[in-house]
Amino acid sequence: MRYPKLRELREAIKAIFKGPYTTKFPKVPSPAPKYRGKAEFDEAECVGCGACVEVCPSDALELFDDLKKRKRNIILYYDKCIFCGECQTNCITEKGIRLTPEYDLATFDRAKAKTSIEKDLLLCEYCGAIIGTTDHVKWVVRRLGLLAYANLGLLLVSHKELGLAEKEVRRLKKLPKRSDRIKFLCPKCRREVTLAD
Repeated sequence: MRYPKLRELREAIKAIFKGPYTTKFPKVPSPAPKYRGKAEFDEAECVGCGACVEVCPSDALELFDDLKKRKRNIILYYDKCIFCGECQTNCITEKGIRLTPEYDLATFDRAKAKTSIEKDLLLCEYCGAIIGTTDHVKWVVRRLGLLAYANLGLLLVSHKELGLAEKEVRRLKKLPKRSDRIKFLCPKCRREVTLAD
């Protein structure tokens, strides 16, 4: 029974000269390497596709489409997030949402425990259905490269980005015809154009 008491005394004397083993966390920030912490959107890399929303097991991500303003909002609630990393793993750009090592997220105001990102929507020019976000379509054009010229809608996006086409999208008033194949149309309206005489 004597040896453990001497060992404890030796450890106590070591601690007096070397200092405590623990960190002084609230006063001194303590970085956590290789830690899945606070998730953050990257405005330049996120295309607003909603893949992260689909795979979130805790429903911490929500997607809202505002057709009047032509905007898509993706909201991340930190108080629901379990920091599993599924959003980062399934991001199509691989950089749109990232988990940071930041783990001190305590707050008294629940409104501060969320972040969001807003993207412009691309709508069908005939029926107004959602096709996707403009950033998502631009990302597809960049990924396809020269193959994007095989799809007239993607060609139109790349020309708008270069300033060679009209920026404003006009809504078609009558049923689209074959000549309207180059317009932004949802799959249903595109089928009608293809079947039109």
